[in-house]
Amino acid sequence: MYLCVLIYTMKTTEIIRSKLDRLPMGHVVGYLDFIQDGSQSEAAVKALNRLVATGKLAKLSKGKYYKPENTPFGILQPVQSQVLKDLLEEKGKPIGYLTGYSVYNRLGLTTQVSNTIQIGKNQVRPSFKRGVYTVAFVKQRNTITNGNIPLLQLLDAIRSIKKIPDTTVEASCRCLLVLIDEFTAKDIRNLVRLALRYPPATRALLGALLDQLQQVDATEVLSSSLNPITTYTFIGAANVLANARKWNIK
Repeated sequence: MYLCVLIYTMKTTEIIRSKLDRLPMGHVVGYLDFIQDGSQSEAAVKALNRLVATGKLAKLSKGKYYKPENTPFGILQPVQSQVLKDLLEEKGKPIGYLTGYSVYNRLGLTTQVSNTIQIGKNQVRPSFKRGVYTVAFVKQRNTITNGNIPLLQLLDAIRSIKKIPDTTVEASCRCLLVLIDEFTAKDIRNLVRLALRYPPATRALLGALLDQLQQVDATEVLSSSLNPITTYTFIGAANVLANARKWNIK
């Protein structure tokens, strides 16, 4: 019986090794990438761990491995998109998207970066470690599509504007005005539609930003969605947004 298991595991190792040879350096895999059904899982895990021991693979986290690339400076870590691909896409469709510091940095809202990666998802889960990163989740109430991810990222930035490091609300508003001014009329309509599932403070600040850009038609829906007696504190926003008082922003 032991001999049969050993032979089966060796055969699985050969299959995995053959598939790995065709993968690029830094590619992240799990045992499910190599098996046809659940009965093969134990053999696949043993085979992968054996390849880690020989240096053919490196372990990223529990159940996740990557093909290591050795350099004079050590083993290169896989790129972020590889580390997180199973959390962002399933069967070719988006199930999550990057948000938080990494995106705010790319948008020009902050110069800081972080080892904590935030992912927007419809169904959230507790934070966990993966490689050098801590992965955290943000609840997204809108359907996630490839087309609306950039708009959701911008709305997340507005929602978190007071928490963005190494900047001020005033500076962030100036940057957001430049970003939104590049949007098409269709983008603006979709931005407003998506914003209706965000907190009132986010809707109010978006309305003030759009008003500043003279997108008056787009702001009516946002205005009617807000309680007229609620006020929102965004210190410094009034220095940029001439109509901040109209949106009860102080």
